[in-house]
Amino acid sequence: MLNISELPLHDLPSRASGRLLQPFWDYLLFHHMPLISSPFFIVILAFSSYLFFSLPFAVLDLLGDRVPLLYQYKIQPERQPTTRMMAKSFLTALYNHLFFVLPAVSIGMFILPIPALPQDAPTLYELFVDGLAALLLFDTQYYIWHYIHHKQPQLYRWIHAVHHEYMAPFSWSTEQLSIPELMAVGFWSNLDPILLKCHPLTTWCLTIFSIWMSVEDHIGYDLPWTLNHVVPFGLLGGAPAHDMHHQKPSSNFAPFFSHWDRIFGTAVTLKKKKTVRK
Repeated sequence: MLNISELPLHDLPSRASGRLLQPFWDYLLFHHMPLISSPFFIVILAFSSYLFFSLPFAVLDLLGDRVPLLYQYKIQPERQPTTRMMAKSFLTALYNHLFFVLPAVSIGMFILPIPALPQDAPTLYELFVDGLAALLLFDTQYYIWHYIHHKQPQLYRWIHAVHHEYMAPFSWSTEQLSIPELMAVGFWSNLDPILLKCHPLTTWCLTIFSIWMSVEDHIGYDLPWTLNHVVPFGLLGGAPAHDMHHQKPSSNFAPFFSHWDRIFGTAVTLKKKKTVRK
């Protein structure tokens, strides 16, 4: 069952709006309604973003020290992911989506009501503030969940240990998750924008941006232009913080921001090992 807009499609091109994103939103409604109104759209968007953002870093990992300009930023140069490790992580993510996420969405189509797409686009202010609020809320939820699963050995062993198979994370390992962890992450990712009454366009932008941040956390490179260096005051943990978490699992529990780890004393600064130049 597909969602429908509150405004007839033939009226969309003629509508005037002072919102900067309105022409783009009208274009989506008029030209891509069957796609964006499908419950599967968010799944396609999320998984394709994971592929798109992970692939360049997978290539970089395969090239290794043959690209010294970038390899100098490798956090754990002595631990290089193999093609087998990459394939295993990617196939785990693919399996989870094919045999769990898609069936769950299919079942949800018959249980949950699908709200109509609004006729108005969000303002830039709404997109930024609502998106940031959703990120902060998810960051809090996952910090608590993550902390508990590291402190309870049984929860760690049966649920979270899958993600810690490798001490040195790499881009494809971003979504190497057990089904229960995937359920928790998916539940909050879908519920939080609803609780905060985010516009669908805000939710989609948030999905892409949060996956980009997640991939950046796992790339294994402390590149000088990544978000944790661009955003001031060390507000984001980025790859250095999450890489340190895989080395010392009792530290750096927050997925994106750094404030909870600082407040509760679980922040650990990365001590990067220098690459040996031949």
